[in-house]
Amino acid sequence: MKHKITRLLLFSLFIGLTEILSAQHAKHQSGPMLGYVEQMEVGLWYQTNSDATVQIKYWKKSEPKKVFETDKVSTSKENYFIAKFIVADLFYGTEYVYDVYVDSKKATFSYPTEFKTQDLWQWRKPAPDFTFAVGSCFYVNDPEFDRPGRGYGGDTKIMESIADKKPDLMLWTGDNIYYREPDFSSKARMDYRNRQARSLKDVQRLLAVSANYATWDDHDFGPNNSDRSYPYKDEALELFNAYWFNPHAGSDGNKGVYFSFLYNDIDFIMTDDRYHRAPNKLEDSTKAFFGETQMQWIKDRLLNSYAPFKVVIVGNQAINMNNPYEGFQEFKKEQTELLDFIKQHKIEGVVFFSGDRHHTELLKLEQEGMYPLYEFTNSPLTSGYNANLRDELKNPLRVEGTLVNTEHNFGLVKISGERNSRLMTIQTYSAKGDLLWQYEISEKELKFKN
Repeated sequence: MKHKITRLLLFSLFIGLTEILSAQHAKHQSGPMLGYVEQMEVGLWYQTNSDATVQIKYWKKSEPKKVFETDKVSTSKENYFIAKFIVADLFYGTEYVYDVYVDSKKATFSYPTEFKTQDLWQWRKPAPDFTFAVGSCFYVNDPEFDRPGRGYGGDTKIMESIADKKPDLMLWTGDNIYYREPDFSSKARMDYRNRQARSLKDVQRLLAVSANYATWDDHDFGPNNSDRSYPYKDEALELFNAYWFNPHAGSDGNKGVYFSFLYNDIDFIMTDDRYHRAPNKLEDSTKAFFGETQMQWIKDRLLNSYAPFKVVIVGNQAINMNNPYEGFQEFKKEQTELLDFIKQHKIEGVVFFSGDRHHTELLKLEQEGMYPLYEFTNSPLTSGYNANLRDELKNPLRVEGTLVNTEHNFGLVKISGERNSRLMTIQTYSAKGDLLWQYEISEKELKFKN
């Protein structure tokens, strides 16, 4: 009888703890997500499923008893139940641990909630080595709204494989969600589609352990191949900025999702290829891709950069002259203008990154009087892959051995080496995390001869 009572007490205690934990998660929807990371400031993101009050408590990993608190943020339908926190006055190069409190109760997670601020290395020591992941085309099946037949989306466990690599940051290079036909003219449905993808179990750890930076392409902007004529582009822009926590968006009053950031010694220039884009079918040799204001901003960012690598991220492919589908090559004026500007002003170290194409490849464009321009296209994370490339199978710009077009994959890029000899190692991994190929680009290779 005594043992039976003890078992009953233990069972009651277990049920009680379970109910407490359930209560802590009752209003949890997704997150936390680590957005941008600076030397003394980070952006943290969290979403509830109903009205709530959210707060972050954080501390240095080395000083767990000295706890700091953010102000409380109220979530509601008006802000998509999203709480954003700018956590400032941190210490550079320092590891922090944080907890999320929802209605004053601590939320619990099966993965660590930690971040590390960038180090203050300038004028003091060599730039730190670091790693960033790259991916695009994240399709989540939703049978009621998908095309009939086999689901277009694949296994989302690829996101766990990315998290296993422990990248310092993740670059989402477009088509991070896929709007469906009922979503195109409904802000509420667009919100649903964002919330659905963000809440997936397999993506949570990556959101929490790595800094996340994103730009968009057509499918997370609007319909396939959409452009500036899309009537819900401002709603799409509002939702994109709500669900991501980039450091800023647009410039000089010019709307868009484009922004730039410095991570250690590398400049990242995230562009917007949709908001100001003219229709692909427009027969006008001067038609806009980035638009005049954004183009000038890109040029200024390149001119003002002293980084050994200047990583320019575009939703569409940027330098593939053999692309039979939509891409920068269809907008000759702006493409020529940008490439000529790089050459004229002798801007060294430019590398393009893109997604969109449902296959992965490394392109190398060689021009007279110019160092080789590389473009790393990585796709898809979960959407259908492009197994039939037809004439593109023999693309002369493709670096041999870098084509992946029959499986889901992601990119991992390592920046390493001493000053003036930095090395970019580009790797492509399968959905299970197996290395498929790697290629090294030296800082010294991306310099003008004279």
